[in-house]
Amino acid sequence: MKKPLFYLFSLGLVFTAWGQAISPALNQKVIQWRKEIHQNPELSNREFNTAKKVASHMRSLGIEVKTGIAHTGVVGILKGKRPGKVIALRADMDALPVTERNDLPYRSNVRAKYNGKETGVMHACGHDTHVAILMGVAEHLAKNNDFAGTVKFIFQPAEEGAPQGEEGGADLMIEEGVLEHPKVDAIIGLHINSGTHVGKVRYRPKGIMASSQRFVIDVKGKQAHGSAPWMSVDPVVIAAQIINGLQTIISRNAELTKEAAVISVGSIHAGIRFNIIPETAQMIGTIRTLDANMKEVIRERMKSLVPAIAQAYGGEATVDIQDGAPITYNDPELTAQMVPTLERVLGKENVELVNAVTGAEDFSYFQKEIPGFYFFLGGTPPEVEESDAPSHHTPDFYIDNNALIHGVKVMSALIRDYLNSTK
Repeated sequence: MKKPLFYLFSLGLVFTAWGQAISPALNQKVIQWRKEIHQNPELSNREFNTAKKVASHMRSLGIEVKTGIAHTGVVGILKGKRPGKVIALRADMDALPVTERNDLPYRSNVRAKYNGKETGVMHACGHDTHVAILMGVAEHLAKNNDFAGTVKFIFQPAEEGAPQGEEGGADLMIEEGVLEHPKVDAIIGLHINSGTHVGKVRYRPKGIMASSQRFVIDVKGKQAHGSAPWMSVDPVVIAAQIINGLQTIISRNAELTKEAAVISVGSIHAGIRFNIIPETAQMIGTIRTLDANMKEVIRERMKSLVPAIAQAYGGEATVDIQDGAPITYNDPELTAQMVPTLERVLGKENVELVNAVTGAEDFSYFQKEIPGFYFFLGGTPPEVEESDAPSHHTPDFYIDNNALIHGVKVMSALIRDYLNSTK
């Protein structure tokens, strides 16, 4: 009879590549770290205590540590016993302005100010698991460093975006030299996934997550009394027509058989009184694309269509589009090198090739500079249907602690296989 995975875990028989077991003691430490970080979440660029915990742990392992990178970022450098290439692992540290609803002994009750408003703070995207996993990988590799080359552990702040008026995230870490001294040859990252069962991973070569752009559309019309709309140029009506027009860009200009694309308006502001047609309206939204050419097509169509629609109704409109994260692009050659390790460690049946998703990730900034591999690690308990798992960025978001050991063993194996096969 085949033993269930949890039985093997309890016996300490979880192995990475080259035969190094992840001990039950380390597994329990990783879970405890996750609980502590989950209970004490910190918003972007404010990850002070998380960074201290990480740096203290790395120093205790004899790993060279650098702190204060991109505000609160921490980097650890671990050398193997023989010279070789340099590979980086990245974990993001920040939490979200979300009030937790889970009834857990380690639930977050932290409150903070975000955009001037008081809110709960929660690791509602699983970055607490990312940090704990990478701390576990660091301990495992520090105690089993019979590999060629160097591992750089990157603990990154502000993946969810720096506070208004501040810089932060992966691009700032790169600007401050995180991929240098020593120069990194490749980078690996994972994201825990609510909606994928524990024990599974999902991956895709090339574009796995979309680029993100933010747009602001300002519409100007003519104010009038609500009882006499013929005396106005109604910016609300113009805004409605612009929203409809934006969707024709997706349905008529985007080559959707090639890749997915999305334009979404998330915020509309106009007027202050029920019987006054206002002079102005503003819309704020996002564009998601998985193809660089399609991204440019959408930008150019928006810039021509939005003012034209407003003009047709007697008003004016401007559109400002700001770049966010690029496409999260898995280097095909590196991906092909990584997949056999995933299949060996977790079993081929638990490694799934998936379609791209239209969420965005600032891990993509690293991938613009060097080859990178990014994948999804299952975090949903087996008794919960994947489709029923609460979404990321919600108060009910939940990750099973049994997922963490898979992250540690997979990341450790990927590092060893990469370094010992690319001397």
